[in-house]
Amino acid sequence: MRENDMMEKEEIFSKVLRAGRRTYFFDVRATRADDYYITITESKKFTEEDGSFHFKKHKIYLYKEDFTAFNEILNDMTSYVLNQKGEEVISERHQRDFKREYNIERIEESAKAASFTDVDFDDI
Repeated sequence: MRENDMMEKEEIFSKVLRAGRRTYFFDVRATRADDYYITITESKKFTEEDGSFHFKKHKIYLYKEDFTAFNEILNDMTSYVLNQKGEEVISERHQRDFKREYNIERIEESAKAASFTDVDFDDI
């Protein structure tokens, strides 16, 4: 089989979902028997301190005999999350410099406590 023929088989149908640092690739591919299956690839970009970057990828292979059960469970899981937590996304928690408000309050309290311990009780 020519290389172009192989590329056509591998790229039967594709969609991409870009989600911040993550990108999801959904691809329909063909088996050697010319049946179809799906691959779902998560690609996540990591940036180094020097500005260089690399990607980590994870891939799932999903075959037709598993489509129905997979789809049912995925729908159950997404419905559960949305019912429990709603659709609002708390995006700040995914940022590197995110600081929880209570952590800031604890730091401020610790600073006050530290200044309190500097008091000489002989002055009272």
